[in-house]
Amino acid sequence: MRGESLKLGFERPSTHGPKLPTGPPPRPIILLYQSVFLRAMHLTSKEERILAGEEGPGRQKAMELLVAMGDIYGARRLIPVSSAQVSGASFKTIGDAGITFLEDFSKEAKATVRASVNPLGLDLRRWRSMGVDSVFRQKQARIVAAYSSMGLEPLYTCTPYLSGNRPRAGQHVAWAESSATVFANSVLGAMTNREGGPSALASAIIGKTAEFGLHLRENRRPRVRIDMGEIPPGLVPLAGYVVGKVAGNRIPYLPGLSLTQDEHKAFGAAMAATSAVSMYVYAEKGSRAKVDTSRVEECVSLPESELLSCQDSLAGDDSWDLVAMGCPHCSQPELRSMAKFLKDRRPTKDSDVWFCTCRTAYSACPDAVKVLKRFGKVLCDTCMVVSPIEQMYNKTASDSGKAMVYLPTLGRQKATFRTTRQLLEAISR
Repeated sequence: MRGESLKLGFERPSTHGPKLPTGPPPRPIILLYQSVFLRAMHLTSKEERILAGEEGPGRQKAMELLVAMGDIYGARRLIPVSSAQVSGASFKTIGDAGITFLEDFSKEAKATVRASVNPLGLDLRRWRSMGVDSVFRQKQARIVAAYSSMGLEPLYTCTPYLSGNRPRAGQHVAWAESSATVFANSVLGAMTNREGGPSALASAIIGKTAEFGLHLRENRRPRVRIDMGEIPPGLVPLAGYVVGKVAGNRIPYLPGLSLTQDEHKAFGAAMAATSAVSMYVYAEKGSRAKVDTSRVEECVSLPESELLSCQDSLAGDDSWDLVAMGCPHCSQPELRSMAKFLKDRRPTKDSDVWFCTCRTAYSACPDAVKVLKRFGKVLCDTCMVVSPIEQMYNKTASDSGKAMVYLPTLGRQKATFRTTRQLLEAISR
């Protein structure tokens, strides 16, 4: 049994499995875990009291989860975190079982550190115009209420670092969203594993996480060097897409990588979607920063032709139901740049258009938002990946490498990649 994994993520229950046995209910999985395994972590006296239930059942359950995680991964102790970022916020991804979990937790627990929430399955204000039905909206409202009662910040974005939840270099955090995690580790220099929704929530409640993985500096050294030439305009998301496939489960080192903040956002999101790592190490052109390459086991050259080949493989056709931009969420500069391009043009109305962004960027760019609304819907709180897009569309074009991974699977879409410029030209004349 020690070799078996303990599932801590939200999952929809199967509707085709065998009947559950009758009789006494089974023991909770965490308690069963504790009765079988010897604890490897050292806990402080206060942590022991929380685990014993002396600070209430909510904090006890959160501590049980963190201790289970720590023991599974060989952590020696819990460490404080400055913030949490919790996934598992869309009804589409967590289902009724996730709602039950959150509502049970919300009766007994409160966040003790700054914690924000990932995108929902809809825009809370504009859900009708998206085409979302009232049943989905009601389920989503219960999730929002549960997180709110626990004191989590209603940012509802995959880019919390653009909305004030921005850790400093060296700070430990417990973030769950894949693109946010890779940005925090790689660009900001913060330290986090890619948490599951429940474990990030437990960290928000306790204010700590288990010290393993990318919380340890020795595990943050690259193992594969990837040399890239110039990245063609608009193909930064595909560069991340390809780098992730090459890296696999190894942290890549990318010498000479010079990107803007928004390009890092797109690059890391795609890399995290096609790999099992949540960090890359890079050195900008001309930088004298020293990188520890002692663990690099392979050097790979990634020519421009590889990116162009990837672009061809994701090209699809030119007939789309939806054009969707903002995965990860559009930043203020991106909203303004797109609005500047579209300002003196007219919409073609050949397909629906979504510009997905966070509330902070939306409220800070009223003039840009006004322009973009002439061409489509400017949505907050959600994106094309976690919304019930499959109920409304079949063919979606996007400028996101991450979306190219999840639209065909989670969204059941025929997905097409185009650069941002190509999409803007397609929706206007």
